[in-house]
Amino acid sequence: MSLSLPMIAQETAPWWQSTSIYQIYPRSFQDSNGDGIGDLQGIISRLDYVKELGFETIWISPFYASPQADFGYDISDYRSIAPEYGTMKDAEQLIAAVHQRGMKIVFDMVLNHTSAQHPWFLESKSSRDNPKADWYIWRDGKGKNGQRPPTNWTSIPGPPGWQYSAQRQQWYFASFLPFQPDLNWANPEVKAAMKDVLRFWLTKGVDGFRLDIFNAIVKDDQFRDNPASLHYIPTKDGMHARFQKRIHTVNHPGNFALAKEIRATIDEFPDRFLVGEVFGAHPTISKFLGENQDGLNLIFLFDMLFYKYDAAFFRERLVEYNRYYASPRVPTFVVGNHDNKRSIGRVKGDLEKAKLLAVLQMTTRGVPVVYYGEEIGMLDAEIDKKDALDPISHMYGSVPTWLRKRMPVPLNRDVCRTPMQWDSTANAGFTTVDAKPWLPISGELEQRNVAGQSVDRSSLFSSYKALLQLRKLHPVFSQGALKVVQESVSGRNVLMYIKTLGEQELTVVANFGNKEIQLPESTRNLPMVFTMGWNGSEGIGPNGCILFLRD
Repeated sequence: MSLSLPMIAQETAPWWQSTSIYQIYPRSFQDSNGDGIGDLQGIISRLDYVKELGFETIWISPFYASPQADFGYDISDYRSIAPEYGTMKDAEQLIAAVHQRGMKIVFDMVLNHTSAQHPWFLESKSSRDNPKADWYIWRDGKGKNGQRPPTNWTSIPGPPGWQYSAQRQQWYFASFLPFQPDLNWANPEVKAAMKDVLRFWLTKGVDGFRLDIFNAIVKDDQFRDNPASLHYIPTKDGMHARFQKRIHTVNHPGNFALAKEIRATIDEFPDRFLVGEVFGAHPTISKFLGENQDGLNLIFLFDMLFYKYDAAFFRERLVEYNRYYASPRVPTFVVGNHDNKRSIGRVKGDLEKAKLLAVLQMTTRGVPVVYYGEEIGMLDAEIDKKDALDPISHMYGSVPTWLRKRMPVPLNRDVCRTPMQWDSTANAGFTTVDAKPWLPISGELEQRNVAGQSVDRSSLFSSYKALLQLRKLHPVFSQGALKVVQESVSGRNVLMYIKTLGEQELTVVANFGNKEIQLPESTRNLPMVFTMGWNGSEGIGPNGCILFLRD
């Protein structure tokens, strides 16, 4: 890899349109007190790392008060901090420390559900006539004595979503796990309370929110059964599963209206933004952005989570993103997160192929979102299901290990949540050498750690750092309009696209094949700013690429 840095150009786009996002799973990033669990002070101690690597925005998974049954996504108090992560003072210090470094900070926010231990739910289930009786989705059951669920609605992971409360003698709905009851957003009191939660953190200086399963919040108010489907295994868009189409529980039109309401709340504070976790077909989920860009600012696009390492796959996705997320909309480029197998596993741990993936992520049109450890090629851990902490793994305890390994999504999310690998010492620098990390360290520690890769100019880490530096220097990287070159011009194994912004033009040529390719004629006199696998004349080797920049 080589890098050349021409003159700095001035950034013009709103910050959230051109930013780069680094996701931190707080339990696994850095332990500051030797208890084996990552915490807020640990994150603060590593902010200079994120800054120097080049990321501009940090998204942190939940660290609010929680029983930790789903490791923070089951919130029992939105305005308190779980003691294993720190205190409110630590959270305030974290926000200030991020801003002192010129970065932005995004908190994870779960609007759909709370923990079953939240005081709101404890009161709600205590009777049918208490002040919070209607704060959650309660229904009488069907059949004799209401023993059957009210509808056929399933949860997002798959099992039935209705849970019976003997105390209240009614059923409540849980879109995700049984101990995460869904809030009733049809109740104006709930809506007002949750908007106040957002204002609470915005007042403390948070720059925005990542919204958990936002497309499942509003359900059918007539409580109709979902229609039948031929699909048992979840389809790619997540809308079909367990022989039903989830039209009444996922991507209900009410969610698009809610996106505009939440956006209006955020807009009470200047320069903030929202990014939603939604899934479905692009004609549907693009509606979350609003017809007049008055919905969510961004949505996560998950096509790349299940990428095929070939030029045709990425060429088709880029064309599709240009179609549904044309300016002023902005797509996102996400290859991993805390719920999915690590992206490098799709190329069997190949660090050279991971570099090419990083090039695409940092140069195509849109906001790149990088999960901690991707910059060093961290692998999924090998964790036997009997040792799993993840409640999803327990839910599917009967699924054998051999089948789990063949599934595209992890039934045990522990495998992608292991401690960050800072160095090759015991416990990888995540915690003290005599502590026991909450999850085991992943594999190939000697090769995949920050300390080793940061001094190697040819490493994956160095590629990320160089590409992030180029994004800051040249607005065309993050803001340019994109044109994808057709396969008939570039070649079957070559992905080529051109980005333009004013007088700047960025050309990317990437070789996904296993043989050297010749440079396209149109690029041979253009100045190069980044190369991988270039032979010094006119050829690009396997998994290689060249970035050409004309100012």
